[in-house]
Formats: sequence, structure tokens, C-alpha cells
Amino acid sequence: MASIKDVAAAAGVSVATVSRVLNEHPSVSADARARVLAAVQDLGYRPNAVARSLRTDQTHTLGLVISDVLNPYFTELARSVEEEARALGYSVIIGNADERPDLQDHHVRNLLDRRIDGLLVSPTDGGSPLMLDAARAGTPMVFVDRWIPGVDVPVVRADGQAAVRDLVAHLYRLGHRRLAIIAGPAATTTGSERVEAFREAMAEYGMPLPDVYTGQGDFQAESGRRVTEGFLDLPQPPEVVFAADNLMALGALDAVRARGLRVPDDIALAAFDDIPWFVHTDPPVTAIAQPTGELGRAAVRALVDRIEGRSPASVTLAARLVVRRSCGEPSASVPATAVRALPPTQSPSPVQRSTT
Repeated sequence: MASIKDVAAAAGVSVATVSRVLNEHPSVSADARARVLAAVQDLGYRPNAVARSLRTDQTHTLGLVISDVLNPYFTELARSVEEEARALGYSVIIGNADERPDLQDHHVRNLLDRRIDGLLVSPTDGGSPLMLDAARAGTPMVFVDRWIPGVDVPVVRADGQAAVRDLVAHLYRLGHRRLAIIAGPAATTTGSERVEAFREAMAEYGMPLPDVYTGQGDFQAESGRRVTEGFLDLPQPPEVVFAADNLMALGALDAVRARGLRVPDDIALAAFDDIPWFVHTDPPVTAIAQPTGELGRAAVRALVDRIEGRSPASVTLAARLVVRRSCGEPSASVPATAVRALPPTQSPSPVQRSTT
């Protein structure tokens, strides 16, 4: 493997000149720069990234801590982050928090010790002193999907409130009145936000949300199964179960099938966070889709702006309702369609659809 001394000898310059060229220093003449770059290409020289980082105080590495790598939503998010980072000249080290605050902080601490240039985090809860300290210390940081209130860093997220309202309007027009929700952890912003949006939307349509129709989940499939079993044991089970994430929806589906029941004939099902699997279930699941790829790309761009000394604003993108057949929709309805909500004062009418 060629060394920097080999490059210098081939180009007829000093090692210091080669170093300046590789670090894009403007003091090198055009002729010397051209000879060095030609020698680098001819010899197949690859700079030592670790040694270079010690000189420049940059590693060109980003840290990403996601809440659950087994969740297809976060898998897609991580992929888009890695692709955008690579396009901008950065590598990514990923840590999986597994929805555990202690594991989240373990990864954050390790990433900071590795001298990453910046940190992307989807927090598992809102009470991490470590991230608060890191933000106060000036660590370039961006929250993606979830955030910690009171920590002054940019947030890249999707606003699901309008899509939840569209879902409730859709269910109302289908004739459903007893709606239940499997909520995510109240300690996460997405967990509390989605249940509150659901409650407010139901109130707009004059439908109460009794406590017995609100189940506490943890964004894991087992909690979706457990909560749904509780709903099915009620003297008057709900007509619809809305799971506040995709894994809890899959757990809910398992619980329904374990009782020998069918969706939507016996109970309807809807989910937040659309995933590719939902089109292959029987029936395909009506879900709220987030622009996951664009969230990941926007988060990387915001973080690189922070690293380079700019002040990026927070980014909020829109989620949308995707109508399929798990809530009793007519079998002839066009799959994967977005629904626009109607005011609750209007009479129920056929669902307005526009192909996505």
C-alpha cells in the first residue's frame, strides 16, 4: 500500500505539500496540486482517516441513535440518513437504543468519545441529562422524529395531527363510533402527541374516548397484542383499534387472529407509520404514512449545516392517510389513497379519494 512519502516522491514535492493538497489548502500552486493528485491516483493512495482527523479536528463521521432498529420505520430512516451523509462526504455510526433510555445514553456517550462531528438522535424519552449537557456544550446535534422539549437544537419531524384528523373523519364516514387507541409511551413526544391528536379529533366529531378505550403501549409488538386482548375482553369492545405505531399494529393483528376473529369483519384496525408489509396483510392495513426518506435526508442536511457553523431551522413535514381495507372500506375502493377530512357538521358521504 502506497504511503504519503511515496506520493511525495512520485510528484516531486515534499510530504508537507502532499498534506496541504489533501487538506485542500489554498497555498499550493496549480502545477504542484495537479502532480500530487495524479500521483495519488496512479499509486492508489488512500489517506489515513484517523491521522487526518487528528490534524483537522474532524472525522467526517456522524452518529445516529435510533429508537428501535427492528422497527421498519427506523430502518428506512437510518438508510436515508446513511445515503444522504455519504453523498455529503460523511460516514455514519449507528446505535440502536431498543426503546431503552439507558442504552440510548450509552450509545450517545460512546459516539461522543469517538469524536464524531455531529449527532442525530431520535430520543427514547424526554429526560436525558446527557443530551442536555451535550447540547449546552455546543455539540452539533439534531433531533429526528422525536425531540426533547427544552433542548435548543433543530428538530426534523413529521406533523401527524392533520393525518390523524383525516383518519377519524374517515372512520366516522364508515359508520364507526367506538374507537380505541394503543398509545405509545407518554415520555416520548410522539407517544403523547398522537394520543392527544386522536382525542381531539374524536371530540370534533362528538365521539368520546373512554379510559377503557385507551391502552398504554411501548411501541413494541407485544404491547399491541396485550392491549388489544384487553379491548377484546371488554363487555362492549371497540369497533376500531388505532395503533400509534406499526409494531403495535402487528401485535394487535396477532391478538385478533388468536381469538379466531377477522379484521375488519369483527374489529377494524388502523396504524400510524405505514410500512411495506401492510399491503401484504389480509386485509391490507389502513395507515398514516410519514415521509421517512425525506425526514432522514433533511436531518442530515440540518446537521451538516450545524457542523459547518450555520443555523438551520427546524423542519416539519406532513404525514398523510393511506386508505386500504382494514377498516371496512368497500373492497372496490382504490388502494393506497389519501383522504381529505370533512367538517363533522357535514353529513357522512362516500370517502373522497385521490390516487397517491
